[in-house]
Amino acid sequence: MESSVRCGCAGVNEVGRHRKIRTFVDSGVLIAAARGDNEQSERAFSILDDPAREFVSSEFVKLECLPKSVYNRRFHEAEFYNEFFSNATIVPLTAELVQLAFFEAKEYGLSAIDALNVAAAIKGQADELVTTEKPSKPIHRTASVKVRTIHPAGDLD
Repeated sequence: MESSVRCGCAGVNEVGRHRKIRTFVDSGVLIAAARGDNEQSERAFSILDDPAREFVSSEFVKLECLPKSVYNRRFHEAEFYNEFFSNATIVPLTAELVQLAFFEAKEYGLSAIDALNVAAAIKGQADELVTTEKPSKPIHRTASVKVRTIHPAGDLD
C-alpha cells in the first residue's frame, strides 16, 4: 500500500447529520501515515480516514512535516501532507496562541512544540488531539483538551 496516495481525510468538508469530531493530529500521526506500513500507520489511517471527523492543524505541524519531505525529495509524502493541510482548518499563529502555549507548558510540564500543539487544538476548538506519544509522556497531562494516542502502547478508545 502506498500511503502517499491515501489521505482519505474523509471527514473534511463533508456535511452530515451529526456534528463531526474536530480532531487535531500532531505531526507524528501524519508522518506515521505517510511513511509507515505497520500497526501505527494503520492506527493513523483509522483516524485520518474516519468520515465522522474534521481536522484542525497548525503552521507548526506543517513546519514539522513538509520541509524535510521536500528537501529529501519524498514528493509523494509532501503531496500527502499538502492534501491533508488543504482540507484542514489551520489555526493561525498569534500572540494569544503563544501565551496559551506558555501557560500549558508551565501548567503541565510540556515541551514547547507539544504546548503549541495543545494551544492550537484549543484555539481550533478541537474535541481531541491525537498524537504518537506514549501514554506516559507529558502531553497526556493536559486537562485542556482530550489527548489520544496511536502509539501501540496506548489504546485508541
